[in-house]
Amino acid sequence: MKQVLLVDDDTEFTDIVCQIIEYLGFDVSVAANISEAKSWMQTQQFDHVLLDFMLPDGSGLHLIDYMKSNQIDAYITLITGHPSVKGVLANLCEPKINYLVKPLQREDIEATLNRNSNVKNKTTKARNKGADPQLHFGCLVGESPAMQALYQMIGKVANTAANVMLMGESGVGKEVVANAIHFATNNEGPIVATNCGAIPKDLIGSELFGHEKGAFTGAVSSKQGVFVRACKGTLFLDEVTEMPIDMQPNLLRVLETKRVTPVGGTREVEVDCRVISASNRSMEQLAEGNIIREDVYFRLAVFPINIPPLRERKEDIPLLADVFLSQLNEENATQFKWENEQYEILKNHHWPGNVRELRHAIHRAYIMSDINAATIALPKDFSSPFSSAIAKPAGVSAGQTIEEVERELINVTLSKVDGNKTLASEMLGISTKTLYNRLHAYGDFED
Repeated sequence: MKQVLLVDDDTEFTDIVCQIIEYLGFDVSVAANISEAKSWMQTQQFDHVLLDFMLPDGSGLHLIDYMKSNQIDAYITLITGHPSVKGVLANLCEPKINYLVKPLQREDIEATLNRNSNVKNKTTKARNKGADPQLHFGCLVGESPAMQALYQMIGKVANTAANVMLMGESGVGKEVVANAIHFATNNEGPIVATNCGAIPKDLIGSELFGHEKGAFTGAVSSKQGVFVRACKGTLFLDEVTEMPIDMQPNLLRVLETKRVTPVGGTREVEVDCRVISASNRSMEQLAEGNIIREDVYFRLAVFPINIPPLRERKEDIPLLADVFLSQLNEENATQFKWENEQYEILKNHHWPGNVRELRHAIHRAYIMSDINAATIALPKDFSSPFSSAIAKPAGVSAGQTIEEVERELINVTLSKVDGNKTLASEMLGISTKTLYNRLHAYGDFED
């Protein structure tokens, strides 16, 4: 039976999490601070450590350092109390270090604890043998907790006919996820895709709903719209939030009635398809930018799914790199391989363009590599004209001390809440007293 150490000073939180862990079939021990955690580790071996980032007697990073210096081999999951902190934690993660954001769900804990302790070794062994990573739903690659959560959501919504809205940055693979949902649903009809941002305004009605012959200049024959063509299948509306706001009532009517009237026609046609839409706009932009009507959003986003950016699942980068290189090898009858050091180089890049940028970089490196070489040659710089314009989130850099990282995290959180220390302590998951002690220690306290 796996042994789990939960390190957190919030007794209410630990009581609940302990019950969940024991229900999942694991043994769990609890430490309220770093000192107690060290004591446990001196007498017992643990498979997994769930570790609060901020503790009364220091940062969770101090315990990680202690574990490394004493060669204590265990998976570590850092826990934070607010999503605003996760940008910092994402940069701390490596193959055996992950992070979660409170409040934790049972599914989050189960997915985290069920990570195979030999995943890293098995993955390396498989890559050396030339084996391809597993394709989930026939098209998705990744074994990180973020992707496991995504697979779970796909599996759940696949059993329904609910419309899905995919949210995520450009390049995360929204169309691939749409295909995965369609694949998992096992519909008898096709998946039909259209880009709402690429259709001229005067042709949107024709593209979506079809048109009759002679409906407008150039309509030399009748045409079926994508709603009809996706019958018994899936309609993927990419960049749906780029559709002009004054055209959205027509879309709303179809979503509500399941009927379309072709442009220039008088007869309604029944439609039967699941609609999967996608947007790279943030929730704040949707709410404030007059981009999408509220009634249209709620019809499209019956089941919204946020797709994680690549920087939040860096452990998946080697798997993706294997797939992309394998495809290039197959297309060009070559046998390039990766070196383990190259996986680390790829993982250390920020990839603001996400999976799309990673694939582009690997393709370019492939073209530039010596055809007679055994391994692919990576460039020294992965920057693109677009990545330089994208601000990187607050994070850590080589050479920073643990105290500097912790101080930066506190200052970022205080800035977000306009200096409200009570709210900041709640967001960080620590007591107000602990926050004041840290501010005093750093000399940042102001009466």
